[in-house]
Amino acid sequence: MNKLHVKTGDTVVVLSGKEKGKKGKILQVSPKERKVIIEGINMCTKHVKPRRRGEAGGIVQAEAAMYASKVMPVCPKCGKPTRVGHKILEDGKKVRVCKNANCGEEF
Repeated sequence: MNKLHVKTGDTVVVLSGKEKGKKGKILQVSPKERKVIIEGINMCTKHVKPRRRGEAGGIVQAEAAMYASKVMPVCPKCGKPTRVGHKILEDGKKVRVCKNANCGEEF
């Protein structure tokens, strides 16, 4: 079972590498590879071939995948990067919570 601490749509901050300190929204998660694709971060250039007649080819900028261990989710309430905790509600639902000292917000 391959579970990650982040989900699609989370806002995250990059912890290491050339993009360190940048924030972005997760577009895609690949639990099997343990990688994520983040909007506007880790951009690479791709050479695209025209597929149909009349379609233009060329060089395109695209987001590349990066390891999920290099990112940390940002709490929507306090706005700080946080570790993810889990809490089970009274109705049996499992929710993620902020582990920062004075926050504890569910997200």
